[in-house]
Amino acid sequence: MQETTGGEPHRERRPGAEERPRAAEVLDRPLPERVRRRVVALTGDAIGALTVAELPAPVRQYARFTPARRAKFGGNAMAAALETDALFRQRIGSRLRELLPELAEAIVEGSPPAAADPVDVAALAYVLRPDGWPKLVTAAGEEAQRAQAERAGAEAERELERLRRELAQARSASREDGGRLRAELEAARREMDGLHRRLRSAQADIKRGEAALRKLQAELDEVRARAQAQKTAADSEARRLRARAAEAESALEAGRRAVREGRGVADMRVRLLLDTVLDAAQGLRRELALPPASHHPADTVEAVEPGRMSPKDVAHRALSEEDPALLDQLLALPQVHLLVDGYNVTKTGYPTLPLEKQRLRLLGGLAGLAAQSGAEVTCVFDGAELAAPVLLAPPRGVRVLFSKPGQTADELIRRLVRAEPEGRPVVVVSTDREVADGVAEAGARPVASALLLRRLARS
Repeated sequence: MQETTGGEPHRERRPGAEERPRAAEVLDRPLPERVRRRVVALTGDAIGALTVAELPAPVRQYARFTPARRAKFGGNAMAAALETDALFRQRIGSRLRELLPELAEAIVEGSPPAAADPVDVAALAYVLRPDGWPKLVTAAGEEAQRAQAERAGAEAERELERLRRELAQARSASREDGGRLRAELEAARREMDGLHRRLRSAQADIKRGEAALRKLQAELDEVRARAQAQKTAADSEARRLRARAAEAESALEAGRRAVREGRGVADMRVRLLLDTVLDAAQGLRRELALPPASHHPADTVEAVEPGRMSPKDVAHRALSEEDPALLDQLLALPQVHLLVDGYNVTKTGYPTLPLEKQRLRLLGGLAGLAAQSGAEVTCVFDGAELAAPVLLAPPRGVRVLFSKPGQTADELIRRLVRAEPEGRPVVVVSTDREVADGVAEAGARPVASALLLRRLARS
């Protein structure tokens, strides 16, 4: 370290050496980059032994850094301080004398060791600056460059030798690959010649096959033409025969249908009328309390027997047209058919309900009435009242019908009455006077809608 007296710096001197003035010496070229990096690294190591007050202002901010970070971040500042601040350079030189005493002493004496690293010699000479230091820096820089060039040349020679070996190997491999490829090419040529021969043979076979195919196609077209003509003639004959067969079947079916319908309707009417007569006879026998035994002449003599009903009592059995019991008597007739004008009854009894609920309420009551009486019950509704198709499951024992478009429920009721055989009891429930008069002329018994409503209410 340097010593100061009265604030003035003094140079450190070797023992026994006398201080002598020196002329200013400078480098005639820039400091080599490797030497500069070594100077910065040595300065970074030496700064740790100095106080903050002994450092130039630009370098103080790096004093707390590690040597490596000082060289990385403060290299430019330290290099500039060494170049411009002699006191800072002298302090760094004193520190380097302590760190590298033998090398520093040899450089100051002007005889650096031959085995020393030229970069270290140039860096210490730049900081210590003995006599002729520019020559030492220049010589050391040139020596470093020569060593670097020699190393680069040796590396280049080694790289060149490696490339030569690789080239020789590549040439050898290329010769081997070339021979192999030539052999493969020759084999491929021979195979291609064989394929060409087979291809020419296949092409000849194809031409012969195409010629045969054209001949067969011509024969096939001729056969198809003959077959098409025969098929056309056969189809024409088949259509004619089918038309005649259809006409015959239509005529036969029409005859069968006419016979079946006429016979079926007649048989149905006769059978229904016979059942009606038989049931009426049985009902009349029960009503008049006729004995099951055969009649005797004495039975025809009028007399009053004990316990028997007088003729006056029979007159008391007549009922009013508004009595629900009248409907029960009518439904008790054998094979009776009850026809109900649906909307006439519902609009009389509960007109405020929607049509769907009116239908459901009436059909529910008619189902119970049919189950109690055993009579055939048919309820007719006007189809014109429908805004959409009705999804309705008819109740058990009740036939539900809707009139067709353009037809009223009254007309459908009259048709149903006319379809019944003469002599069968038919009861029509409707308040419409036109309907009542029409069915009465056809032999049916009309009753008012209120009578049916009272009968259903009683149930």
